[in-house]
Amino acid sequence: MKKIFTVIFINLFGLIIFGQTKDLVKTDRITTTLHKTNVGKVTFMNGNIPLDQYQEPDFLKSFPLTYKSYLNIRVFMDNSITNYLHFLAPELSAEQLLEKGNLQFAFYVDGKFIYKENISPGCWFGNSNEVKNTLTTFRIPLTSTKSENLWALHLWERFQLNGGEKALKEGKHQLKIEIRPYIKIDENDESKVGNIIAQGQVELVVKTPKATAEQIEIQSIKTDSDWEISDFKLDKKKIEELNKEIAIYNLKEITSLVVIKNEKLLLEEYFNGADRNTLHDPRSAGKSFASTLMGIAIKDDYIKDENQTLDQFYNLKSFENYDIKKDQVKIKDLLTMSSAFNGSDAHSESPGNEENMYPTDNWVKFTLDLPIDQSKTNGGKWDYFTAGTIVLGDIIDKNVPNGLEKYADEKLFKPLNITKYQWQYTPQNIANTAGSLQMRSLDYAKYAQLYKNNGVWNGKQILPKEWIQKTFTHQIQIPDRNNEFYSYLFWNKSFEYKGKNYETYYCSGNGGNQFVIFKDLPIVIIITSKAYNKPYGHAQAEKIVKDFILPAILN
Repeated sequence: MKKIFTVIFINLFGLIIFGQTKDLVKTDRITTTLHKTNVGKVTFMNGNIPLDQYQEPDFLKSFPLTYKSYLNIRVFMDNSITNYLHFLAPELSAEQLLEKGNLQFAFYVDGKFIYKENISPGCWFGNSNEVKNTLTTFRIPLTSTKSENLWALHLWERFQLNGGEKALKEGKHQLKIEIRPYIKIDENDESKVGNIIAQGQVELVVKTPKATAEQIEIQSIKTDSDWEISDFKLDKKKIEELNKEIAIYNLKEITSLVVIKNEKLLLEEYFNGADRNTLHDPRSAGKSFASTLMGIAIKDDYIKDENQTLDQFYNLKSFENYDIKKDQVKIKDLLTMSSAFNGSDAHSESPGNEENMYPTDNWVKFTLDLPIDQSKTNGGKWDYFTAGTIVLGDIIDKNVPNGLEKYADEKLFKPLNITKYQWQYTPQNIANTAGSLQMRSLDYAKYAQLYKNNGVWNGKQILPKEWIQKTFTHQIQIPDRNNEFYSYLFWNKSFEYKGKNYETYYCSGNGGNQFVIFKDLPIVIIITSKAYNKPYGHAQAEKIVKDFILPAILN
């Protein structure tokens, strides 16, 4: 009896202490029978069924998981996220709680823990972060072909990359999800994690897609292009393996692959609805064209050289946050992403983050209005800065005859016989040098091969050899990457194959779009992809080069 009394006393004491922490914010009331009877549950549904139409018969017990499936969860809680966080850190305000905490998702497959993630405080479940004060139920997609709740889709993709894909092999599996609140008050502290607030499971039926013989077969190269077709005998089995991986979605959303060897077309393949005439959007791979046009403009004496400073093109005192360091920013600093502007695309809180630029009505003014980051020196440290490429485009546009767009057509595209392309535009209707210059894959190959040819095309020097030599130089180290560098809007890395490193310079864009130029091999590779904002985009592009193309050629 004494032991029983002690346990009861401790439990009551715990309830009294817990009760001293009252709700911080007022939540949505739990009024529906569906919610009341399913508090604390993670339910699974096929697609987005509106809450007012959602019923228990819609709760999935089993779901066929395919690449293009639309698996959603709806979570029923007995309180709001803010109040759950308040119980973990009662001393903080609602605003502070939302800045430092959110939910933790834990994934289990067949009873085995696979992956957990504390989702960023910036991720929300409605129209604004403040809905976390009031909502007691929310829906997110785990898989979808739509661009919605990207953080949730990325959460699922990271689960897949961190063991989920390996665990969810062909067959039936039990997927369980547990959700807890977490808060991290100080960067140096461990996250404080609360108890489970919702959990649920579903049977996933995984069926690996089968590749047809037609999908696996190497695609024949049609004539009637500007390329002579190569007769080099590559290892066909490696390319057939690659095609199979693309067909069964182990390599996802690849749209084209072109390989040039010794200036001849060796491989030309299209996937997922693309063909030879498709205009691809390579996102930031298009930034490299700004470097090319800058080199041509310097050759033509419209711009002196890349060491010219911004004060020679702008009255920077007429912009906000004037600092003498702005006057000292060189064209070269913008080409190498190493200016002192307070701009970083890697940090969402950065004033110069590209997502802050796009809604404004003048991207050049946005950039030149930015403050200087006093911790930076011009040319000192690499920090990816899209807005700087807009200024480069503006300098070219204002200093070449008839503007950037016509100049590019006359000086670059016509000599390469590139006739079908599409620029994106800034709010001032200037060709956008931040990226998304759409072309056919074979035309991207011409552009990349121009660099491989030291700027010569059909016997004519289009781009100065000296400019390419500067571009193919380790201009600046990329932080936190071993032996990787950046130059004049080109990236640099090496591929290891059979114990030997093969150095490349390449254009790179969101989704795994890459134009790869080997420095010491007569090879150019174009990969286009629509895996935008996916964590696997660049990794799978690298896999294509390292595990399939190089073995197929070098074997």
